[in-house]
Amino acid sequence: MKRGLNETCNQFFSTLANPTRLAILELLRKGPKNVTEISKTLNQEQSMISHNLKPLENCNFVFAKRKKKERLYSLNKETIEQLFKIFAYHAEKYCPTEGKCLTDRDLQERRRKEAANRLYVTRH
Repeated sequence: MKRGLNETCNQFFSTLANPTRLAILELLRKGPKNVTEISKTLNQEQSMISHNLKPLENCNFVFAKRKKKERLYSLNKETIEQLFKIFAYHAEKYCPTEGKCLTDRDLQERRRKEAANRLYVTRH
């Protein structure tokens, strides 16, 4: 039986809703790493990193490749890099104050200013 989009989204976002997993994904944007490198960089126990790599691997957010005795983890750039771009865009547009999201009133004010700037630029 095919899983519904609701179930898929739930698993997708629940996998991402973990600070350690997000830190791993962000780190792997810089290039492939083994568990030891990840744990040292993030200053966390290897067992904690391994525990958090499993769901990332199960969802194909990261890929593991054997290299001699170690496993090298790399980011699924096709999809996860796009997510980071979307998050960065959203954060810049709607959460410009260090993670504090704008209220409806803040958004309206921002849109008025942007419209005024566009109007000013097109007239000059």
